[in-house]
Amino acid sequence: MADDRAVTDLESFLAARGEPLLRTAVLLTGSKEAGEDLLQAGLERLLRHWSAIDGDPEGYLRRTLYNLAADGWRRQRAWRGRLRLLQNETAATAADGTTEVDTRDALIRLLVQLPPRQRAVIVARYWEQLSEAETAGVLGCSVGSVKASASRGMQRLRELSGTAPGAENDLAEGKTR
Repeated sequence: MADDRAVTDLESFLAARGEPLLRTAVLLTGSKEAGEDLLQAGLERLLRHWSAIDGDPEGYLRRTLYNLAADGWRRQRAWRGRLRLLQNETAATAADGTTEVDTRDALIRLLVQLPPRQRAVIVARYWEQLSEAETAGVLGCSVGSVKASASRGMQRLRELSGTAPGAENDLAEGKTR
């Protein structure tokens, strides 16, 4: 009977917060399919611990998603190294929303190239719009670590996308960072 209540509560929770959680999982993994798998794994853990969670289960689930994603990043470090760098594309696009999809795809491809901590901080801070303190709480680190990871992650994203100050000059001169 208690299990039925937990399942009902979980279904209600997912109806209200499922889409934002799926978006977070997709950003953490780099693809819709992998994001769905990550969210499923997180939900399985959430359901197992449902009765022990006090208050809002979203914090527990978000932290679980970040931790599961970091575990996956560690296992697939060699795979991340093989991803090609997505450079600026100057293709003409129609007004049917493909520009937005292409931009999102480019962002995900760049995020996948960041180290796990930086990626988690960037997603939590700028996509989920959590404060530095909230991000630190979710990731289990200090506010200073969040600030440093966000700064380094944003700088690395600029470098990868070719928008870092002086990147044009470096490329023209044949320099690499």
